Amino acid sequence: MPKAIWNDTVIAESDNCERVEGNYYFPADAVKSEYLQDSNKKTTCPWKGVASYYNVVVDGQENKDAAWYYPEAKEKAKNIEGYVAFWRGVKVQDS
Repeated sequence: MPKAIWNDTVIAESDNCERVEGNYYFPADAVKSEYLQDSNKKTTCPWKGVASYYNVVVDGQENKDAAWYYPEAKEKAKNIEGYVAFWRGVKVQDS
């Protein structure tokens, strides 16, 4: 089951992830929202749409813009709409 881990803390865990471009996208209900804080960052992907970001915060340490999601994905990416992916040192293990 894929797990997202940062600062020795499991942030997300699910058997229902979607894999897109080498990233695991976790369903929103599999992510521990207490570790996420809204970020103002946004980026655009030509085929997925506009991504919004979260800062990951564990034990008072912040990993800025380390999680992203597509609140309104384009048609070809509807399978990951609302799902959350991680980077910037957040380790995703598929065990």
